[in-house]
Amino acid sequence: MKENAIYFSKSDFYNIIKESGGEWNDTKKRPVVCLLQDKNISGLYWAIPMGAWNHRSDEAKARIKNYISLPEENLASCYYHLGKTTQQSIFFISDAIPITAKYIEREYIGYDSAPYVIKNPKLISELTRKLNRILYFEMCTPNYFRQHITDVKNALINDLKKSN
Repeated sequence: MKENAIYFSKSDFYNIIKESGGEWNDTKKRPVVCLLQDKNISGLYWAIPMGAWNHRSDEAKARIKNYISLPEENLASCYYHLGKTTQQSIFFISDAIPITAKYIEREYIGYDSAPYVIKNPKLISELTRKLNRILYFEMCTPNYFRQHITDVKNALINDLKKSN
């Protein structure tokens, strides 16, 4: 796995979220950006689900723009981000998940038929900033977010230990 690369996860990964007490209602097969490798745990990455902006209803777009326009000190301003990949995309940062290579099904392929890696430094910087705020809040308030980030992370750490 590479930082800033986009992948599709295996469907059985979402069972880990559910088994950890988390909620994952996304029935679409969304790609995830593996934004950062964990600083302390080799093989653990922090991923952000993403989707196409143009598939959203006007009501959904207005709701998302409202979150994005909140003052920066408000954590909810970090829940989403809009940026361009192969198309105008929305990043669901508050749905961040830890993930390992074991649960990657395949790479997201760009227009050039090569695996897509985000190269825009401004986009990477803003996604990283927002993700770090979400993860810091999660560290202070474990399992605050519906996917139970902390419990999923612990399950993946145990999984990594078993495979080593």
